[in-house]
Amino acid sequence: MLVQQIMSPTVACCYLTDTLDRAATVMWNCDSGALPVLDHDGHAIAMVTDRDVCMAALTQGKPLFQIRVNSAMSKTLYACRPDDDLARAQALMHEHQLRRIPVLDQEARPVGMITIGDLVRVATHASGALRDLGDGLSANSLTYMLAAVYAHRLRKSNSIAS
Repeated sequence: MLVQQIMSPTVACCYLTDTLDRAATVMWNCDSGALPVLDHDGHAIAMVTDRDVCMAALTQGKPLFQIRVNSAMSKTLYACRPDDDLARAQALMHEHQLRRIPVLDQEARPVGMITIGDLVRVATHASGALRDLGDGLSANSLTYMLAAVYAHRLRKSNSIAS
């Protein structure tokens, strides 16, 4: 099964130069926990999450309208293509502890989003039992992916600047 068969085709985005209050408003209005960040040409270059917004406000000690997205966004963008198989999307989520990843076209423009929920939903029968979808996507592989994504990450410091 291919990513394009289960991805959400509507993608809300923000720009590198937007402020975090705008990004947070887009997330709220679209009921999304993450947005692809676009450069001035509309190419996806990073992601920003609701957690990134909160942590930027805490660590920078400024209101959201004074903080730019580029100071809170991810340093690396992990994405897949519409014609990738689901196992590739799952592997990226597993390896990098991601709950969602953008789906990009050949020019790195967002054309969709795929989430853990999408993978679990497609692998679940109407009865609620997980089924093997082939191509490496199985109940066991989903279980291991979920465990990896939701595993605690080690923090560099346990203290919060005050």
